[in-house]
Amino acid sequence: MTDTILALQDVHKSFGEAKIIQNANLDVHRGERHAIIGPNGAGKSTLFHLCSGQFAPTSGKIVLNGKNIAGLKPAEVNRLGLARSFQITNIFPGVTVLENLRLAVMRKHNLQFVFWRSAARLKKVNQEVDDLLTKIRLTERAHSLASEMSYSEQRSLEIGMTLASDPQVILLDEPMAGMSQEETDYTSGLIREITDGRTLLIVEHDMSVVFSLAHRISVLVYGEIIATGTPEESAPMPA
Repeated sequence: MTDTILALQDVHKSFGEAKIIQNANLDVHRGERHAIIGPNGAGKSTLFHLCSGQFAPTSGKIVLNGKNIAGLKPAEVNRLGLARSFQITNIFPGVTVLENLRLAVMRKHNLQFVFWRSAARLKKVNQEVDDLLTKIRLTERAHSLASEMSYSEQRSLEIGMTLASDPQVILLDEPMAGMSQEETDYTSGLIREITDGRTLLIVEHDMSVVFSLAHRISVLVYGEIIATGTPEESAPMPA
């Protein structure tokens, strides 16, 4: 029997008269890389907002590890093991790569407001930051300002900050948007590495990335998931 870690059950989301998500049903299996594709305006980002707690569904259930998380706040969802990145890079540009990651790790340990201890003395935090730097291939850039890095490096940093909470499920919203082919290849390889042993739900428009990364693909059209299958079963598919 397949182990489902994240499930949407008859999920609807409306804003006034506008029905954005309609009767969405989805099972994401533990340890798989699952892609959501569909045309612009299909509701992909809204679906991510629902899963991560930015929006509450109008009706239906969103189940994470057997718990209904529909309506929980993002911080509560994160504590239960789900973390996401956004279409727009969400980092602190005026501080270093290391400090960005340190802030994210301290947040995980509820240490962001502990002003009376030197951050440098927090050995566990520092070790976790070093490990993250290695995972996202930014050790040599640790002391560079985030604003000085290339776009793909900034996305790598954001992925590292997403990993800081040690989530079981990672949501990535168009991580390759705006990248060159070289940057796309680099970031795709990084995502493959850092999601090993975790569950990935990804929205991505680059079909070559989708077909190379995903174990399964779901198609979202007009707010409804109309098909799910392996890359082999899904080809050809709409962009």
